[in-house]
Amino acid sequence: MKLFSNEIVFRGHPDKVCDQISAAILDECLKQDEYSRCGIETVGGKGKIFITGEITSKAVFSAQDIARRVLRDIGYRDDYEIIDNIGKQSADIALGTNDEVSGAGDQGMMFGYACNDTPELLPTAMVILQKLARYYDELVHTHQDFYPDGKAQITGVYDDDFNIVSIKDFTISYNNSETNREETDRILKDYVTELCENYGLKVERFLINPTGRFLIGGFEGDAGLTGRKIVVDSYQSFSNVGGGCMNGKDPSKVDLSGAYMARVFAKELLKKHDLKWCEVQLSYAIGLRRPLAIYIDSDKGNLQPEEQMYVRAEPRHIIDELDMKHICYEKQAMFGHFHE
Repeated sequence: MKLFSNEIVFRGHPDKVCDQISAAILDECLKQDEYSRCGIETVGGKGKIFITGEITSKAVFSAQDIARRVLRDIGYRDDYEIIDNIGKQSADIALGTNDEVSGAGDQGMMFGYACNDTPELLPTAMVILQKLARYYDELVHTHQDFYPDGKAQITGVYDDDFNIVSIKDFTISYNNSETNREETDRILKDYVTELCENYGLKVERFLINPTGRFLIGGFEGDAGLTGRKIVVDSYQSFSNVGGGCMNGKDPSKVDLSGAYMARVFAKELLKKHDLKWCEVQLSYAIGLRRPLAIYIDSDKGNLQPEEQMYVRAEPRHIIDELDMKHICYEKQAMFGHFHE
């Protein structure tokens, strides 16, 4: 038996708020101009939100208005000083990503993962935390004692084949009014207990707000920054993670499109070869269409990529196959990009 932990942050965590603001601005750009090139960064803290990065687009919008709408949707007040410092994307990058070249918008490596643990083809503990995060978001909007900020972590007990058999510790840190903790703790415990039982798992111990109190949260309690939760956005440490954030970037950036395609490949290979798990790495050079390499690992060892995978993994083909100019990236930024 071995112990392994994975984590999620709730939608109102400061880093996730920044991810959603960046993604919402991207959505507006793509809605008005599907050829928009975006790399949007947001930082927030102590009454201020600073939006920077690069956009080249025909879209006309107010970054401040979008940020305030996102704050309200999450459950926060919107009376922040919001600074728009967005510039234009470098023309040097455009040389390699324009329609004639259609090369990768950056260099780097991206990973995709799939396993046969759940119908979602994701690890059981990861699915449990995603469902908890969505439930917590509902509580924030229906129960006055729950505030948006928070995170949760599972420390699972796994057998030699890496199947989760029980949960040693289920840790939940959640921002709340601290006026009715007995009830709010019980609501979370009851939901998690039933959720885990549905997967045949027993929680041995709950650790809820282990410091004893979580009244001050959001940007008053901590700063936030786009791209600081790339492990939560991908596979919660069950897989390797590439070096780039997926939020606030248009799909010409392979940090986004390459990661999405690697996940598609992993799911396809899982089914085709009857695998327990599969991990796919794609790597790119900026300005070049064809991936530099495709590496496939699985419980049955390394697999050789088919030539067609190299063609499908060209950025322009990924964008078309997955219809990536018409995805709502704000929703993807809320609870993790891979959930089905």
